[in-house]
Amino acid sequence: MAELYQLSGVSRIFRRGPTEVRAVDGIDLVIDEGEFVAVEGPSGSGKSTLLQLLGALDRPTSGSVHFAGRALETMSDQELTELRRGGIGFVFQQFNLIPTLTAAENVEAALASTGLHRDARVGRSDEVLTQVGLAERRDHLPSRLSGGEQQRVAIARALANGPRVILADEPTGNLDSRTAADVVGLLGELCDDEGVTVVLVTHDENVARRARRRVVMADGQVQAKSAYARRTAATKKRSRPLRAR
Repeated sequence: MAELYQLSGVSRIFRRGPTEVRAVDGIDLVIDEGEFVAVEGPSGSGKSTLLQLLGALDRPTSGSVHFAGRALETMSDQELTELRRGGIGFVFQQFNLIPTLTAAENVEAALASTGLHRDARVGRSDEVLTQVGLAERRDHLPSRLSGGEQQRVAIARALANGPRVILADEPTGNLDSRTAADVVGLLGELCDDEGVTVVLVTHDENVARRARRRVVMADGQVQAKSAYARRTAATKKRSRPLRAR
């Protein structure tokens, strides 16, 4: 299985006056294509800072973050913007949907900068909403959707540009336990069925144990990495719709 991320000695240090905060402190980590990884730890452990580094939203103070063989810290701001637009999908705790747009229009908004014709944007929006089980809710405003449905729209939006990885920062934080399990299950299906790499940040052990591999952080460092089973070559990308919940 090919490596998607390789982190070598990565640190991110913030300075607040005379105080130095090592949010990420000398991390070595490899994430393969098609993995489903949970990064877990308490608040302040550095997991969200790590996700920002993986998402090319920040640069390390030292060390190297490689994405598909490219060192992110050496790329220009424009190159990083293009990488985020086409290679990385983001899902957050707050759904960040535009309240005046329908589910389909929220997904289409993610395609606005691609130069696609409107018909193509509409078609792609319908495709990913079907993947997350919301085809029949495409014309609903966020206010008419449940929390779980809103997060599914956010996941569809993250999928719109065909990313290689989805980075999810506490995606179940605003959901009840049953809906949270459904959302994590959906992310797992995207990993298994579509070959999308998923990195999920959480402080909830019940969420983390649903992932294929768990990485535990504390004080900016990786404390433990659980063993995981590599997917075999027999696991192929499939295009069937994901089960609606």
